[in-house]
Amino acid sequence: MRVIAIEHARRRERAYLRLVEPHRAELRAHCRRMLGSSDAAEDAVQEAMVRAWRALPRFAGRGSIRSWLYRIATNVSLDVMRTRGKWATPVDPRLGDEHPHPLSDVEQDWREALQLTMATAIDALPPAQLAVLILRAVAGFSAAETAEILGMTVPAVNSALQRARVTLRAAREPGGSDEIAA
Repeated sequence: MRVIAIEHARRRERAYLRLVEPHRAELRAHCRRMLGSSDAAEDAVQEAMVRAWRALPRFAGRGSIRSWLYRIATNVSLDVMRTRGKWATPVDPRLGDEHPHPLSDVEQDWREALQLTMATAIDALPPAQLAVLILRAVAGFSAAETAEILGMTVPAVNSALQRARVTLRAAREPGGSDEIAA
């Protein structure tokens, strides 16, 4: 069934959209976490969808459509970071703010802590470590899936995740963010 859907999507734009649209919202959230801006994330997702359409004839089907789209969106985000710089746009205060219902005080406190953590991660981590952290800890990909998405080995992914966690712990400690910048 999946092979038929992919073959059909290669020939018809509407079929392609049916294949990728269910993933658009999570890809936008992923790019927003990577780039720290809703506007930059929207641009990145649009570019990722164009790249995916162009690359669909080469999609081998070894992994899932979801992980393939994450690979493309992550690479677009990394390209944006390289060309515009990681801090090209201010961190969006709405990072992760997609809850449709009013939040309790505890939920709001948790959400604000998450937003601060993401802002710290965007500022403190090199792009590859940021990508590994988000793919593993937020998107829930396994180390093997993350390695496939980023074109890394599993040990390299695990090492990057460990370094990212150490960097974030240091950034949260008093005076830690100054040490990271130095």
